[in-house]
Amino acid sequence: MDVLIDHVTYVTRVEEVIWGCVLMALSLIIHGLGMVLTLHLASGAKRRLGPPDSFIAGLSAIILGSWMIMFIHILEILMWSGFLQWKNCFTNFSTAVYFTGLQYTTVGSALNLPKHWRLLEAMIASAGLLGFAWSTGVLMTLAQEFQDQQLRLLRERRLSLGIKGWPRHPSGAARDDAPD
Repeated sequence: MDVLIDHVTYVTRVEEVIWGCVLMALSLIIHGLGMVLTLHLASGAKRRLGPPDSFIAGLSAIILGSWMIMFIHILEILMWSGFLQWKNCFTNFSTAVYFTGLQYTTVGSALNLPKHWRLLEAMIASAGLLGFAWSTGVLMTLAQEFQDQQLRLLRERRLSLGIKGWPRHPSGAARDDAPD
């Protein structure tokens, strides 16, 4: 039998599973509140930064949304890191943040948690995957709204100038809303 495998034998503890579930729930609560706040503030910023169809206002809302999403991810990393520091998994908080950031982004690390907390490594990565998927959806919502608005304005400008025809959809198919 492989000596390395015998040396790394791992047994999952109930305490580890419970804490992992609690931390995952907290991570999703932080993320959910953060994403709702992101959409709310980005929408408000767009209204305050210019007219409803403003290119600058729309793009600024996407940038603000991106910053807020990044901030929410950092908060989640800090929450997991705080737990790891509380449980004395690392010698200092900076190392806990570094480790958690690498796990959360699924990059991985040469560092490992103490043997009795190793399940949390996978749970941190799972929280990151869920958070990034959710964040992508929110950012896509902001970007799609911006793109649709700008394409509508472009179509209106072309029509007002009497320019006929509309570029084909990237798939090559004619668009249903294309003017003749």
